[in-house]
Amino acid sequence: MAKKELNLRFQPSGGVRAASLPTGKKQRLTIERLANDGRGIAFVEGRTWFVAGALPDEQVEARVLSARSQVVEARAERILSASPLRRSEPCAHAKTCGGCTLQHLPHSEQLALKQQTLAEQLLRVAGLVPEEWAAPLVGPEFGYRRRARIAVRWDPKVRQLQVGFRAAASQDIVAIGDCLVLVQPLQSILRALPQVLRSLSKPQAVGHVELFNGTASAVLVRHTAVLVDEDLARLQAFCAEHNAQLWLQGVGDPQPMPAGQSLGFALDTWNLQLAYRPGDFVQVNAPINEAMIAQALDWLAPQADERVLDLFCGLGNFALPLAQRVREVVAVEGVAAMVERAKLNASSNGLANLQFYQADLAEPVAKGAWGAEGFAAVLLDPPRDGAWHAVQQMAASGAQRVLYVSCNPATLARDAAELVRQGYRLKRAGILDMFPQTAHVEAMALFEAS
Repeated sequence: MAKKELNLRFQPSGGVRAASLPTGKKQRLTIERLANDGRGIAFVEGRTWFVAGALPDEQVEARVLSARSQVVEARAERILSASPLRRSEPCAHAKTCGGCTLQHLPHSEQLALKQQTLAEQLLRVAGLVPEEWAAPLVGPEFGYRRRARIAVRWDPKVRQLQVGFRAAASQDIVAIGDCLVLVQPLQSILRALPQVLRSLSKPQAVGHVELFNGTASAVLVRHTAVLVDEDLARLQAFCAEHNAQLWLQGVGDPQPMPAGQSLGFALDTWNLQLAYRPGDFVQVNAPINEAMIAQALDWLAPQADERVLDLFCGLGNFALPLAQRVREVVAVEGVAAMVERAKLNASSNGLANLQFYQADLAEPVAKGAWGAEGFAAVLLDPPRDGAWHAVQQMAASGAQRVLYVSCNPATLARDAAELVRQGYRLKRAGILDMFPQTAHVEAMALFEAS
């Protein structure tokens, strides 16, 4: 018997697949609300649009940057009907540079967005509301950033070195004469930097440049080929003109030129100076860093007879001020070189009641000699991945108080749920405005044993 042709047509699960959206396509949208990263959200024909540069209740014409499944990433090209909240961006490069994404939103509204992000994460992930919300820690809206990475790329077509910051949603480089978020000494260096780099005999040997400001300003030039003496002399003269140190990095660690120079930053409230080298982690916002340490000490309330644990201690940013208040600080960090510099920082500041240890805190923490006695309190300041393995052992440490500084509300909320499971309660929480003009959220949370 011959098979009967059924002529069946199958559709993908979920209904008819929507036609693809090509990059560059323009679409008129009505923005309904903001996402946690500050992009506007719109809904069209079953797709969710995330639109950079758009605010709630605005009508915009957006250009597609990428589209996958039912999610579209786009950027507002024209504002057809503006929100009353919208302000003119103070920086002329705000619409193209990828650094500051919220300049079109007043600072007070930026803070409200960050507060909302933290509250939503704690409630959604952990089912938590703190017993007390702290007021945001706020510093200067501009002129706060003491460290910046400058993108550099040789363009063989025009035989010129491109110098600037990465463009939004692109690897293109935006030439920038002034960056309003940089501290003043770095702004003058940035303005003159492209000219000196392009004057080098082999500008294509420059990989990228980093700028630093602390106890001194510094320019780190990462190079992919040996710099000739003539180019070294140009760079040294440039740094001397701008009262900055020159650091070079080819193969191996960054080195000062000439040798013997050192960098550092001050914690004036505690009469401390911490040395660091390019590549070490330091908080980019000095005023907020000091306010953050002061708030951490206030919330944690360390006592003179206590032993306190500082996890992810870095160069001793929290550990050294803590050591001025307690019997002993045990500080643990994953990067061996930073542990050694932290030890030197303690010694150079005359602090002998700190013990520093190197351990991979992204892995389950083995019971080491440093944890044997237990702790009255714990302070931790982990990277974006959070401190999952560390918090799993918190109750076993005997800590009655846990102060958690976070750069990622999602992992803070995850870890908070674990701390509550172990018998802690979320006593207090608040945001730290470490990166104004961006949607990046830093937060602090205090947990107390029930």
